[in-house]
Amino acid sequence: MAEKKQDGILETIKTIFWALIIAGVFRTLFFQPFWIPTGSMKDTLLIGDFLFVNKMAYGYSQYSCPFGICPFSGRILASDPERGDVVVFRHPTLGTDYVKRLIGLPGDKIQLKNGIVFINGVEAPQTPGGVFEEIKESQGRFGTIPICANRPVGLGGVCEKERSIETLPNGVQHSVLNVATGRNDNTNVFTVPEGHFFFMGDNRDNSTDSRVSQNAGGVGMVPFEYLLGRADRIMFSSAGKRLVYFWTWRSDRFFKAIE
Repeated sequence: MAEKKQDGILETIKTIFWALIIAGVFRTLFFQPFWIPTGSMKDTLLIGDFLFVNKMAYGYSQYSCPFGICPFSGRILASDPERGDVVVFRHPTLGTDYVKRLIGLPGDKIQLKNGIVFINGVEAPQTPGGVFEEIKESQGRFGTIPICANRPVGLGGVCEKERSIETLPNGVQHSVLNVATGRNDNTNVFTVPEGHFFFMGDNRDNSTDSRVSQNAGGVGMVPFEYLLGRADRIMFSSAGKRLVYFWTWRSDRFFKAIE
């Protein structure tokens, strides 16, 4: 009887071991889960959206493995990202995963004038896209309070942001939000080095991105090897602090394609 019990324990340990191995391989090679913790990509991505990152999209680098332990340098099976992709990448100095939109490719010259993006001297036009509305309240596990263009707004009030539709040179269209004219709405010309990319958040006045250098607390230019994959689809979404708060689930965002 003791032998059977011992065999059962060993089988359970083996099952758990192989399940972890399979899960690790799946996470390394195919898809990585990612929760949206901040509002920098509103209204494309909302705080509490859950998605899988397509790690096959751009090939694999050292950082494709959990904790950045893949035993090789450079990138294998590489495919070039496209302008307008929503990308999850590892911050080059902080080691934190970020999600932003790819705006600048290697060799591009990027500049913002009054909140409008110019790529190689050509404007990425914005057309009016209505108003983005949300309740001014604590959002997500960090308890973030949104910034409103129609301030002052009290807690529980309707918080508004101007929405525009931006068209990139390759025809990709996506919404961007604007609250007010800020210091990052007018910039010098950024030249994207070879092997690097320039990222911005869609919530332009509430995004830490490539407009600010890493030394100044921003993202700066991101090397190709730090790209983890492309965000293609929202699988699940919850507006609450905890997943078990089913009344905060956003069923209209389940399985929604990311544009």
